[in-house]
Amino acid sequence: MEPITGPETEVGVIVRLPDDKALFAISVAAELCRCHPRTLRLYEEYGFLSPVRTAGNTRLYSALDIATVERIRYYTQVKGVNLAGVRIILEMERRWLGEEADRE
Repeated sequence: MEPITGPETEVGVIVRLPDDKALFAISVAAELCRCHPRTLRLYEEYGFLSPVRTAGNTRLYSALDIATVERIRYYTQVKGVNLAGVRIILEMERRWLGEEADRE
């Protein structure tokens, strides 16, 4: 299944993945995010991503992981936020979204 590309943004083309259950090997995920596989490993080390691991310890990235990388790239490349700032922003987003879900 090919990803559906959307409009061009400041960071690149928005990629909309057709299946929320799809999992991608690190090379495919890096290609979708237009970054180096080492960047994905680094984001995992920083705690931004939690890829699924196979029995052979291969990382598999979900559509949510890809979306998270796109947000990280937006904050770092467009807004000029460092990774420590991105950590704070993502945590604030999680808390805010959790509070919104509790209200509903």
